[in-house]
Amino acid sequence: MARRYTGHMNGERYLANTRQGSREVHDLDNEKTGTNQCQINEIINAGNDKPYNSLDAAKRDGYDNCKWCIGNSTR
Repeated sequence: MARRYTGHMNGERYLANTRQGSREVHDLDNEKTGTNQCQINEIINAGNDKPYNSLDAAKRDGYDNCKWCIGNSTR
């Protein structure tokens, strides 16, 4: 897919889902759009998007990898 300029996003590569119980980070350069995969548009539409320029920064804030677009999820 593509990087987003909607919601809180301004072209950043990584998008964290702030929804309680989710706390995962997505790589928009490797987004998976199949059923029940990344669902980036739904995250943005719900207002649960938090932009990051680096995966390390998102991990420092406690976000886990999305199992679809990054892999190696610890959940």
